[in-house]
Amino acid sequence: MSGLKFVVLSDLHLGPAGSVVNGLDTGARLAAGIEAINRDHANADFVLIAGDLADRGQTAAYEVLQSHLAALQLPYHITLGNHDDRDTFLSVWGPAHDDPAGRVSKVIDAGGYRVILLDTSEPGLVGGRLCQGRRDWLAAVLDEADDKPVIVVMHHHANRLSLPVDAIALEDAEGFADLLNRHADIRMVIAGHVHLPTVGFWRGLPMTTLAGSHYSVSPHVPGIAGAQARLEGPAQMAVVLADDDGVVVHFHDYLERHLTLADGLFNHG
Repeated sequence: MSGLKFVVLSDLHLGPAGSVVNGLDTGARLAAGIEAINRDHANADFVLIAGDLADRGQTAAYEVLQSHLAALQLPYHITLGNHDDRDTFLSVWGPAHDDPAGRVSKVIDAGGYRVILLDTSEPGLVGGRLCQGRRDWLAAVLDEADDKPVIVVMHHHANRLSLPVDAIALEDAEGFADLLNRHADIRMVIAGHVHLPTVGFWRGLPMTTLAGSHYSVSPHVPGIAGAQARLEGPAQMAVVLADDDGVVVHFHDYLERHLTLADGLFNHG
């Protein structure tokens, strides 16, 4: 096996050009991430973008994404999150991004690995869902992997984190785990959505999440008083290194301020 390096971005939450989202200039934050990738990770094989591309699914936001990604010096692949609008995304990016079964999903075979970028979004749903088409698609691409080790990247988390965001996790998580476990060598499952880095082991599967490009949250596990804080930083990417022996996920913070955001920034009333 030759080895593999790739970068995961998530939770861009872009708005129209020049706009701010929850008090943050998400376009500038994405630009900083792309600059960091081009500078520090130019030897990566590709970049995966794991959903919540737009904050409100606007056409103008997907056009902003196109503009920023034009500066990225690596190949990239995209999937969607719950803030995205699939039809609007496809109207800007083109229908070729949609698979009748897998939806906005992708398989990349590189460095001796099979990397599966999985669309867990469902129109009108904040949590994640895999329709029967995507379940069948996932089963097929896992079977086709044969003895290749597999890494799965998606938007929604499946494993319980004991955090408030568990209320909007992937539906039928146990069924999802059963699907993955039909393959003997799942090396890592990486998700966004939770705005916080976590690492876990669940139903025999190694799981991790990254904070992403937008605001972050505090680790508000049971026993902590008060409400979960929403923080200005860090803006974070995951850098994945994979070889014969296994997988390592590094969390690269490309913006490191940690100011608490005012509650009023989230009142859209």
